[in-house]
Amino acid sequence: MVGKLSQLKPGASVLVHLFVAASIWAVVGISLMVKGTIWLVATEQMWLVMPAVLFGTVKSRYMLDRSARKSITRIIVTRDGRCVGGVYSYKAWLLVFLMMLTGFLMRRSSLPREFLGFFYFSIGWALLYSSRNAWIAWRQYGKP
Repeated sequence: MVGKLSQLKPGASVLVHLFVAASIWAVVGISLMVKGTIWLVATEQMWLVMPAVLFGTVKSRYMLDRSARKSITRIIVTRDGRCVGGVYSYKAWLLVFLMMLTGFLMRRSSLPREFLGFFYFSIGWALLYSSRNAWIAWRQYGKP
C-alpha cells in the first residue's frame, strides 16, 4: 500500500524545488505588497512606502536571508524525487501557517489600515527581496 501511495506523490528534482521555493517567496511577497499598497492608497498614506521598503530591506538582510539560505541548503542536500511539498520543512510550513493566522487576525482587528498597509508592504518587500537567494541558487544549480 505504501509503495502505491508513494507513486502518487508529486516528486520533483532539486532544480524544481529551488524554482518553487523562489516562486513562493516572490509571489507571496508581491501579493502582500499589492494588498499593502491598496490600504496605503485608500488611506492616502503612500509616503509610507519608502519607510516600508527600508524596514523590509533590513528584515530581509538580517532575518529572512538566513532562513532562505537554510532552505536552499536543505533542498540541495536532499535527493531528487522528493515531494514538491517538501520544498520546506514541517517547521517552516508551521511558521507559514502561523504567519497566515497572524495576518488573518490583524485584518479583522481594529488596527488602522495605514499600519496594516505599512506592515503588509514591508513584509512583502522583505519576502520578495529575500527570494533573490533562491533565484540565484536556481540559476546556478541549473547551469551545466
